[in-house]
Amino acid sequence: MALSICQDQDYLGIRRWRWAVWVDGTPEELDSVDHVTYILHPTFHNPVKVVHNRETKFRLEATGWGTFTVYAKVMFRNGEESTIQHDLVLVYPDGTPTLA
Repeated sequence: MALSICQDQDYLGIRRWRWAVWVDGTPEELDSVDHVTYILHPTFHNPVKVVHNRETKFRLEATGWGTFTVYAKVMFRNGEESTIQHDLVLVYPDGTPTLA
């Protein structure tokens, strides 16, 4: 399986972004996923989030200001699990990335 995490973002101003991450894969791969547990930076209130919505590719939305690694524990319908990660980098409108 070649699941990965994708992201998008919207700059809200004054060093704040609305961002989202989701699991990307083939329709067959995504159909085999039961749920995804995201582990965010520990400074988030409730940094562990569980998403069950296959229709959104297990999309998680949040707001924030910095760069960190997002971990996703993918739980499959057959009981197996896999952990993938993604370096969340937020970018200013001029193309400059944020710093951690």
